[in-house]
Amino acid sequence: MDALHALGIRAAAALQSGPPWLEGPWLWLSAAADPRRVFSTCFPLAFFLDPDVGLAVLWAGLLAEWLNVVLKWLLFGERPFWWLHESGFARRHQLLLRQFPISCETGPGSPSGHCMITGAALWPLVTALAELAARRCKSPAVRLIPFGAYALLLLAVGLSRVFVLAHFPHQVLGGIVAGAALGWGLQARTPAARPLRFHAATALGLLLGALALHRLMGAAGIDVDWSLRLAAAWCSDPSWLRLDTRPFASVCRAAGSALGLGLAAGPPRQGAGGAREPLPPPRPPRLRVLGALLAAGLLEGLQRVPQPAAAPLWYGATFLKQAAGPWLVAVAVPRLLRACSGPPRPPHAE
Repeated sequence: MDALHALGIRAAAALQSGPPWLEGPWLWLSAAADPRRVFSTCFPLAFFLDPDVGLAVLWAGLLAEWLNVVLKWLLFGERPFWWLHESGFARRHQLLLRQFPISCETGPGSPSGHCMITGAALWPLVTALAELAARRCKSPAVRLIPFGAYALLLLAVGLSRVFVLAHFPHQVLGGIVAGAALGWGLQARTPAARPLRFHAATALGLLLGALALHRLMGAAGIDVDWSLRLAAAWCSDPSWLRLDTRPFASVCRAAGSALGLGLAAGPPRQGAGGAREPLPPPRPPRLRVLGALLAAGLLEGLQRVPQPAAAPLWYGATFLKQAAGPWLVAVAVPRLLRACSGPPRPPHAE
């Protein structure tokens, strides 16, 4: 693995020695592809395109985030910003490598969460766009355009993560493959119509499952929190170490989103056999665009609400925020738009 890690460090050095004007785009892309954006941006935009697609994005994203934590605990992946010091590589080779505020991730590095979670969550949206393009144009090449854009986006995200010393190239590649495979496997298996107790049980299962795995590995003599100490030891600025990069923060986001998925479906509909379905967005395109922007703005504002400094309370606040987000998008905003637009007009009599 040391040879593979050394190649990754040289790849990062080559990217950082590139044109200076590329630094801004790399940093922006790495920040924009943060897995939290799946829940605060991708989900509301997809929901107001098509509710089923939006809920599939949410479901794939939350499961991918939880599985990413489990894989990181099991695979013990190093991160470049600490490996080059721990291994002595920095002493043996004169390479000018910089850290950035988004470099200091505290969890293990394999596979890349940015690539895996984003790749899984975007797959249902990309598939829907490809089907829409196929209906509008019969050329098979048109259907491939969304998938080509998807591949290029994930490749660019992966390079940005290598640039900031958050991941090695092989971790990025593993994240892309795992995310695409998970998105493909989950896109037709969104449990949106299940009772709320199913989603509550899923949220509880994700929390307890992660805690049980953590305790079992600890009982077996495995140091599960090794990466937290290395990140603290080798991060250039202690203020760059954030609670939201810790593995259990991801678990809380995934579990909260699982509960939020049940809240997003709304109460059982009368006369529909008790089925739970999300409130469909308004039909006019302008209202859909307005709803998507309003929902994304509300979620961004929700994310910016200050949280307690104590870790247990911080995790609890994260869980509650994630649970409330889907309800705001799928229930509150559509109801608000319908109330503002008034009752639908009856068709004109001939």
